[in-house]
Amino acid sequence: MIPVPDPEADGRDFMEFVNPESLKVVEGCKAEKGLESFSFPSYFQFMRTGYFCFDKDSSADKLIFNRSVSLKDGFKKK
Repeated sequence: MIPVPDPEADGRDFMEFVNPESLKVVEGCKAEKGLESFSFPSYFQFMRTGYFCFDKDSSADKLIFNRSVSLKDGFKKK
């Protein structure tokens, strides 16, 4: 996908330029109990996964984290 500086400049909907593979929902994950005490905006690094921000729609019953940056695997496999 080629980056477009201003996707709405020609009157098109910006959603035409959003990668449909960019939303991946993972359910049933386990996390430390203490994470439910945080609120929006809070930021975390989950080990070997990436950097995440706490979603404003989270609740104690359903924690939602949005990944902002993935971590690369620097280990070279032979």
